Amino acid sequence: MARMTAARAAVEILKREGVTDAFGVPGAAINPFYAALKAAGGISHTLARHVEGASHMAEGYTRARPGNIGVCVGTSGPAGTDMITGLYSALADSIPILCVTGQAPTSVLHKEDFQAVDIASIAGPVTKTAVTVLEAAQVPGVFQQAFHLMRSGRPGPVLVDLPVDVQLTEIEFDPETYAPLPAYKPAATRAQIEKAMGLLNASERPLIVAGGGVVNADAAELLVEFAELTGTPVVPTLMGWGVLPDDHELNAGMVGLQTSHRHGNATFLESDFVLGIGNRWANRHTGRLDVYTAGRTFVHIDIEPTQIGRIFAPDHGITSDAGAALRLLVEVARELKAAGRLPDRSGWAAATQEKRARLQRRTHFDDIPIKPQRVYEEMNKVFGPETRYVSAIGLAQIAGAQLLHVHRPRHWINCGQAGPLGWTVPAALGVARADPEASVVALSGDYDFQFLIEELAVGAQHRIPYVHVLVNNAYLGLIRQAQRAFDIDFQVNLEFENINAPELGGYGVDHVRVAEGLGCKAIRVTEPGGLGAAFEQARKLAAEHRVPVVVEVIVERVTNIAMSTTNDIGEVVEFEEIATEPGHAPTSIRTLKV
Repeated sequence: MARMTAARAAVEILKREGVTDAFGVPGAAINPFYAALKAAGGISHTLARHVEGASHMAEGYTRARPGNIGVCVGTSGPAGTDMITGLYSALADSIPILCVTGQAPTSVLHKEDFQAVDIASIAGPVTKTAVTVLEAAQVPGVFQQAFHLMRSGRPGPVLVDLPVDVQLTEIEFDPETYAPLPAYKPAATRAQIEKAMGLLNASERPLIVAGGGVVNADAAELLVEFAELTGTPVVPTLMGWGVLPDDHELNAGMVGLQTSHRHGNATFLESDFVLGIGNRWANRHTGRLDVYTAGRTFVHIDIEPTQIGRIFAPDHGITSDAGAALRLLVEVARELKAAGRLPDRSGWAAATQEKRARLQRRTHFDDIPIKPQRVYEEMNKVFGPETRYVSAIGLAQIAGAQLLHVHRPRHWINCGQAGPLGWTVPAALGVARADPEASVVALSGDYDFQFLIEELAVGAQHRIPYVHVLVNNAYLGLIRQAQRAFDIDFQVNLEFENINAPELGGYGVDHVRVAEGLGCKAIRVTEPGGLGAAFEQARKLAAEHRVPVVVEVIVERVTNIAMSTTNDIGEVVEFEEIATEPGHAPTSIRTLKV
């Protein structure tokens, strides 16, 4: 046995659980852990500028690669409360991150000591477990259980709170004999899969809805194989985008109220069977359930048993890890194909592609100020299929999801359910830290960008390069669009005459100077013809200087992006001109019913 502080034991366990990177901010109550981190070596630490930023860096780091678990570290009191948003975002999207906080000494926890807060109780609802360790000898077991819980079942975050005296107490612990606990993942049975295949075969116009669970299970190749074996078109959810390439002949497009494609919604409403794998029937995907479910049979496969039937009752529910279910689905499909018992779906698949060719939104505008649709057109031209896109929330993200192209899993990295403003900058840094050679491109509106803008300095200090496309309309654009329902435009306008930057013409914050002041490079684009060259230059600058490069695009102040205003995926308002038949003039349509 070896004698060491509980803090050192915690660090040794992190290393043996595969942790190589951590993000955080030191402080008095967590300094013993930091001392152990330095003495042990083997874990690279990135110093954040805000503790919430550290939690989002950990999220981006986890989301970028299979098997990653991001770690964020902070001191007592406000450090833990600052990380609550990151824990919520991770829990909502089934992302395992470990939050380690310092705490006041155990003897004064009930005495309102400086920065002593019951963080375990605060974090409980947004974690799989949150615990304050009161006995030093329990530290190894608590950390071992933390990793077991993060990886088992539906993945998610854990918080471990360490009083400073607990960290400093010496315990007996032998790192050489430590072994991670095996993760538990439920698996479908043969009988369950055979029933699902029977329902699929009985349908005429089936679809697969592939969610983030397929990405978490690293099962995209299995999904594509199953779709190709059965000839079934695939609808990726926002969290599952990239499970098969956008240009794959079985990609039916995304469905929903906002981050959807015209052809995706049209195809879905013609379907008669839906196999959902690793998805949670999010409300912005389904819209009105009576419209979404009418005339369709549903099979739902999810790793979390309580997800089955949570939104609506499927005709057949299966609790299973997506990878385990898909391995059996492929096995059964191969057998059925060999026996000549799989229906020919080529006509249905061809119909989905005909819609994709015909029902496209217009992106080519030469207007000045620049229309945002043109930004995404040029991004598609410059940034290739290897690009890892990172985005959070707002009109920029919604338009990006409608108009960009994603070809690989973990190449659209998005906080789906929580949607916190400010997420994009730190998450992009986490993604770039996880995959240093990747082409990482972040996408923000100006308000999201300003929330945690100081984290750009982290990229400059630690030489973490990526390109950040900033679509600036000096508005809270999504909220302004939503306020149309109340006939107001109230407290959403970010426009002002910047006395230090009159050249901005009322667009307010000079993001170029701010980014440069934080040690990064920045470019401003005001004409559509300059977009492509700016994106190319940004890539070169990021590679040369190894820092974040911001491309600020000044776009028109008011653009209403296509979305449903009636909570119905069959009624999406198309505010801009949309293309019709090839060779025909575009038509301005207000509400498109499919």
